Amino acid sequence: MTSFTPASARSHPPGAMTPGGAVPPGSASTHCDALHEALARFRGETALLDTWGRELASRLGAGARLLVAGNGGSAAQAQHLTAELVGRYREDRPAYSALALHADTSSTTAIANDYGVQAVFARQVRAHGRPDDVLMLLSTSGASPNLLTAAEEARALGLAVWSLTGPAPNPLAPASDAALCVDAPVAATVQELHLVAVHMLCEAFDAALAAEDVAVEGLTTGDVAVEGLTAGNGGEAGPSGPGGEGGRA
Repeated sequence: MTSFTPASARSHPPGAMTPGGAVPPGSASTHCDALHEALARFRGETALLDTWGRELASRLGAGARLLVAGNGGSAAQAQHLTAELVGRYREDRPAYSALALHADTSSTTAIANDYGVQAVFARQVRAHGRPDDVLMLLSTSGASPNLLTAAEEARALGLAVWSLTGPAPNPLAPASDAALCVDAPVAATVQELHLVAVHMLCEAFDAALAAEDVAVEGLTTGDVAVEGLTAGNGGEAGPSGPGGEGGRA
């Protein structure tokens, strides 16, 4: 037998309007409202991402690498960024060196076991980092001890340290050379805007590479500035291969 529940007695699904027209607290639309408000504030801080994109293109194009680290959801964001650089964001271009430090699970768990969780990123920075490399740290709280230790190690080695964090003030921002602090009340919204920041950084990175290619193509082939280089390969020496890798080993 099919039962019937009067409409007046049915519960309202999440996000549904109540009979009075109000949206129940904690609904999905409340989440969207928080994101919309935070995005409006975020737009005023995005000039820094253009600067980072240009700087990253210059450094990686000269052979440096990007190291990225985060915990939990921020680890996923970190790996998203490295995938866009090693692979591609929009258009085809050379591959660039970018490592998500949490992704080497054997090293990470061995370090945590032998030296403690606080050292899992710092020891990898010590192993892989070189002067002129960039370490990018993602943290919704800006207070993760393993990221703070990594920032200290990186600066001692001569790396540039950039951070995406939650609201300021937080410990990671002053421990970095530059930080974009997302003003949002909950971690979920901060992470969503960190993903926006990752995509904007990639956009600025690719734009800087394209501008550099145009400048190189405008020079005479015999010019000292382009001897041994192939235009359009991001400044890498050697002939371009089928994938446009420009001789990268």
